[in-house]
Amino acid sequence: MSALARLVALLDVEEIEVDLYRGANSDPGWIRVYGGQVVAQALAAAQRTVADDRPVHSLHSYFLRPGEPRVPILYRVERERDGTSFSTRRVQAIQHGRPIFSMMASFQKAEGGFVHAAPMPEAPAPETLLSERALEVRNRDRTPEPWKTLWATRERPFDFRPVAPSDPFAPRPRLARAQHWFRTDGEVADDPRLAACLLAYASDMTLLDTCLLPHAISWTDPKLQAASLDHAIWFHARYRPAEFHLIDQASHAAGGGRGLNEGRIFARDGRLVASVVQEGLIRYRA
Repeated sequence: MSALARLVALLDVEEIEVDLYRGANSDPGWIRVYGGQVVAQALAAAQRTVADDRPVHSLHSYFLRPGEPRVPILYRVERERDGTSFSTRRVQAIQHGRPIFSMMASFQKAEGGFVHAAPMPEAPAPETLLSERALEVRNRDRTPEPWKTLWATRERPFDFRPVAPSDPFAPRPRLARAQHWFRTDGEVADDPRLAACLLAYASDMTLLDTCLLPHAISWTDPKLQAASLDHAIWFHARYRPAEFHLIDQASHAAGGGRGLNEGRIFARDGRLVASVVQEGLIRYRA
């Protein structure tokens, strides 16, 4: 089974009781559960309790405790409100009887209204860029363990292509801005709900790195303690996972052991598809 097929299966959370779902974990070998997986599975659980004609338009979440990869995650959905146009859901992710994650999500019936959006920034075409996998192969001889073995064996459900890649083992200070093209590594079913979950999963992959760029610190540095603290997404337009999208990221503030990052996700035709904001923990143990 491909990495993408495994991810799609992972997002098909199991209903074990009314408004109670169970999600498996992707890799029991990791120290903690990947945050984007928890956001995506929580969204998948919430969507199960909302009418099909009400797609998600926003979610706001907090990571409360590290998730344990060897233990399934329970997702408890609370139906806060079903109004004429909007539905609101609260989701709590639980392991060992304790919450590890909390999310509020809002869903809305389609309707017209005023329309405007930020223009898409300039970026080279994704076909002109190397994928993260190709960059890792090119740098394999100078990559230390355990990253060398991990990257050589790891399969990815997404193809990410950084516009200006940083050296993960010898970074240099640069502006707190980054761009990546990304798409799923293969086709998926034409399902808007699955697409929203895949976007939520991918949106956590590169944001936190952005606030480290001015400080010439890489997430591979063993002295760095980094983790997502909160994560918010606004969905503006239909996302098609197998097509390249550009995530344009910037970090406007860091302090107190935290860094704030925002991203705008554009389709190739210039449509603004989603906006993402995340604050992360960035402690450095000198």
